[in-house]
Amino acid sequence: MLSVNSLSVEFAARPLFADASFVINDNDRVALTGKNGAGKSTMLKIIAGLQQPTSGSVSRSGDTTVGYLPQQMKLADSTTLLDEVRKVFDRALRRRAEMEEVSRKLGDRTDYESPEYHALIDRLEYLNERIAIEDSDNMEAEMERTLIGLGFSRDDFDRPTSEFSGGWRMRVELAKILLAHPDVLLLDEPTNHLDIESIQWLEQFLVQKAKAVILVSHDRAFIDNVTNRTIEISCGKIYDYKAKYSEYVVLRRERVEQQMRAYENQQKMIADIKDFVERFRYKPTKAVQVQSRLKQLEKIVPIEVDEVDTSHLRLKFPPAPRSGDFPLILDDVGKAYGDHQVFDHATFSLRRGEKIALVGKNGEGKSTLVKCIMGEISYTGTLKTGHNVKIGYFAQNQAQMLDGELTVFDTIDRVAVGDIRTRIRDILGAFMFGGEASDKKVKVLSGGEKSRLAMIKLLLEPVNLLILDEPTNHLDMKTKDILKDAIKAFDGTVIVVSHDREFLDGLVDKVYEVGGGRIRENIGGIYDFLAKHNAELAKLASTGKSRRQPQEKTVEKHGEPGAPEPPKQKARLSYAEQKEQERMIRRARKELEKAEEEVAAREEEQQAAEQLLAQGDASPEILGKYNAATKALENAMSLWELAQQEYDRITQ
Repeated sequence: MLSVNSLSVEFAARPLFADASFVINDNDRVALTGKNGAGKSTMLKIIAGLQQPTSGSVSRSGDTTVGYLPQQMKLADSTTLLDEVRKVFDRALRRRAEMEEVSRKLGDRTDYESPEYHALIDRLEYLNERIAIEDSDNMEAEMERTLIGLGFSRDDFDRPTSEFSGGWRMRVELAKILLAHPDVLLLDEPTNHLDIESIQWLEQFLVQKAKAVILVSHDRAFIDNVTNRTIEISCGKIYDYKAKYSEYVVLRRERVEQQMRAYENQQKMIADIKDFVERFRYKPTKAVQVQSRLKQLEKIVPIEVDEVDTSHLRLKFPPAPRSGDFPLILDDVGKAYGDHQVFDHATFSLRRGEKIALVGKNGEGKSTLVKCIMGEISYTGTLKTGHNVKIGYFAQNQAQMLDGELTVFDTIDRVAVGDIRTRIRDILGAFMFGGEASDKKVKVLSGGEKSRLAMIKLLLEPVNLLILDEPTNHLDMKTKDILKDAIKAFDGTVIVVSHDREFLDGLVDKVYEVGGGRIRENIGGIYDFLAKHNAELAKLASTGKSRRQPQEKTVEKHGEPGAPEPPKQKARLSYAEQKEQERMIRRARKELEKAEEEVAAREEEQQAAEQLLAQGDASPEILGKYNAATKALENAMSLWELAQQEYDRITQ
């Protein structure tokens, strides 16, 4: 479908990547990964045809179409939402007109064996296939499903696009790209402006309806749920794994360990050769051997070890000053803008040390609630902060409060105290301000860089109530992990507004959902909440009801009055049915264990061949064994996946 052939890119004589080659086939869903600056976005732009490589090419088969969503784009604001999205079907309508014209020509011709007649037949088949894929007969319904899936309401359909914020207009462009049904989807950080519900909808769409997908994302849960292949750009090279992201992480670690062992063996060999040369350089009887060793040294190709984080940096918040038992108490709090009631009757308390998440669709009131807590806007009801509460607040516009005349280093140096001052450069490096970047003035930084700097500054201030509004938007996975570990170790109280499920998982023990004019308390982690939430949505969808219903108190607890009823248990199986189910489970487990043993055996064969290659034995026989072992391992992994799916199906 699409082939990348020996791509090389250089910026100011500095190579970004070289000789990159891979093929994208139908149904490949690829996570393009690598550290910031490795060239991921550049690769997408080249594949999309928006940038030219220094050398190499990108080939597309036939009429392969590509849809590209960049991180930033200029958006038109001249139509309503529905009219803007409807533009995507212009091509489908043109195809229908062409199909009618081709059909007319075929009806007029009688040269059934001519190349021209067969070319028309081929074109007609292609047009029929594309129209069937695009489902343009049902375009209005498809537009509605897509827009609602991405978080728009039917009331938004006739609104001018100029009324929407930048994040919502990016959703408009994403909807247009998805509705075009391109053969290859290129998505650069598509979840940055989506809430959890929209991310889950997009995951389902990409898995069920998309053809080939290449995506760049720092949302670990999203790429793990969508992708079945991972391509890494590291040290200017391409590494291709037929595995989803979480499996790739394990395989990459093993690869780096193998490279490190091979590198250490090579360094030992080089040291031995040099030692021999130094000892016998001036002995005439050893002259031939010395020359032989020198030639051997010249022929050695240095083994490169891929970039790996060896810093093991751990950030730690300053000790939180002790606050009262209840740092935050809300009683019947509400907020309205004119006739629009954002939420009302919000009543809940936070205990000292609790870590909670605020979730919900964008625009439903999460940030509004935070502004009420911060005292930035007026509200109804009573909202109290407890004794000795010191709030540390990270807002999405926090970057605007930084002093533009200070350097990055000086900004952090002014708030750092104690031993942390000796580690400022390490901390800056973890948040992608390494090297010369730490000496830049704040005023020349991008919006994302300023947000990261504001986050570091907050990390070093002594507070006991942290309020973080979308703290992960501009962080890579490594930096998110560092921040998450720091928050988990923080002994104060934390409120996090985030759509990043992986970041929230294991971090919060309570989730408050803001939406539908109310605030609902959910005991448990983010995935506990999502399971309950999705079950409730499914139940409401089956009854045709809406979640927006007036409530006397809009903070509900699952398991209390007002919470959805627990699902009824399945009817008990008969004795014969139980026996048959147990037999099926035993058989599926046996097949799964057999598949696991086969994978382990093939892995041993591959590792044995890799060790020989690492020792410098690259003979055709060893290369053949390695390739055969790799292919056998891929086949074994495929059989294991099928066995695992069957076992999961039977046991669920």
